[in-house]
Amino acid sequence: MPGKKGSEKELISKENFSEWYDNVLLEAKIADDRYPVKGFTVYTGWGFSIAKRIIAMLEERLEATNHEPMQFPVVIPEDSFQKESDHIEGFSEEVFWITHAGENELDRRLLLRPTSETAIYPMFKLWIRSHADLPLRMHQTCNVYRYETKATRPLYRGREFLWNEAHTAHDTYEDSERQVRAGVEAYRSVYDRLGLSYITLKRPDFDKFAGADYSIAFDAWNPDGKVNQIGTVHQLGHNFAKAFDLTYEDETGKQVHATNTCYGMGFGRVLAAVVSQHGDDHGIILPPTIAPKQVVIVPIPIKGKEADAKRYAGDVAKTLEEANVRVVLDEDDRLRPGEKFYKWEMYGVPLRIEIGPREAKSKTVTIVRRDTFEKVKADLAQLVPTVQSLFASIFENLNDRSRKYMESKLTSAGNIDELLNHMEEKKIARINWCGDRQCADNLKEKVSGEIRGTLWETHEEPDGPCILCGDQAKSVAYFSRAY
Repeated sequence: MPGKKGSEKELISKENFSEWYDNVLLEAKIADDRYPVKGFTVYTGWGFSIAKRIIAMLEERLEATNHEPMQFPVVIPEDSFQKESDHIEGFSEEVFWITHAGENELDRRLLLRPTSETAIYPMFKLWIRSHADLPLRMHQTCNVYRYETKATRPLYRGREFLWNEAHTAHDTYEDSERQVRAGVEAYRSVYDRLGLSYITLKRPDFDKFAGADYSIAFDAWNPDGKVNQIGTVHQLGHNFAKAFDLTYEDETGKQVHATNTCYGMGFGRVLAAVVSQHGDDHGIILPPTIAPKQVVIVPIPIKGKEADAKRYAGDVAKTLEEANVRVVLDEDDRLRPGEKFYKWEMYGVPLRIEIGPREAKSKTVTIVRRDTFEKVKADLAQLVPTVQSLFASIFENLNDRSRKYMESKLTSAGNIDELLNHMEEKKIARINWCGDRQCADNLKEKVSGEIRGTLWETHEEPDGPCILCGDQAKSVAYFSRAY
């Protein structure tokens, strides 16, 4: 097996996804779930370095489209939280309450933000006076807290998670609709740069964000057959504006309610998608754009000629650094070359350069691709363009593999037996659905899975009756298991 030589550690097959995933998170220093409070995960060095690059991608896109960066307090007063009835009902079972400071009971209860609408819109009310103050767009990267009652899973489902949330206010519903589409495109721009494959779905009304007119979600495929919701965009309409009396003076001098949108991207889930979609039996595979180190150089010691290889390896590293390639020279003499290969393959570094006395003498390098383990020879003079070309090729390969895998998992089910079989085969199934919640609930009871929604901005015509009740189908819905 490529990369196994010289390593005494046994690789865990990705076919056993749960064990593989837990092992990779620890060995590749992505995250550690052993913190002594259930549902709270530590991002470790390599994982947080990746996450920071994903965060930067999104923040740069948002700020380029006139979203102001802000940072709101983590606490929300109870009276603010209770102003939007659907919202509090949707989150009431998940709230962490703060009731005391030391031994002193607080005059009013505070909560740790499960999301920030009820923290942000009272401030919007202060900032927005007239139509000239609109649109208002802001974003913040922060932690949110939800007491998840389902089984927790590091990065996928926790009780504290790192995300970015954007909030906007507009003078017309039409303008907020344009903002919804802009939010969708902002998120797509990040996911596409990561080579991820996903479905963009409009959630059923019974599964929309609490207090929204409608919700759009990005469902990424996962090797275990459960989809991973990596982001959501919500049209809030006038609901929160009415709850918080968020009005402005229009051009006629009349006070009217603003409209709002919000969207959130969970960076843990996005990182989990990168790990899970691109990884293999050897560990993670990182798209070059987010790899903390894009190239690792491993000198191959030959007795009596070690100095030649090390000296030349330093020259190669300097050449790459001057070209702004993120490179690490692994000169740790405690590990054999095979052990170094195992380590950096687990970390998913896109390219490995092996340098021995032969390469030092000929002024060449041997480059190994992490995604295919293909070896490429290059002269030192052509090193930088060769590396840049390989980066592009690696991304294209990861993106293509992910897309083809998702296509292989998309199918259709015409009856319950077919749907049951597809769920056992870890697939995502299109079904004809009448649109009734009772049918959706009954399907969930009969089949281990759930209706996730209908395609966003694409209408698919049903080709038969509802899969469960037999009534006329109103839409083609996507059904799968989910985190």
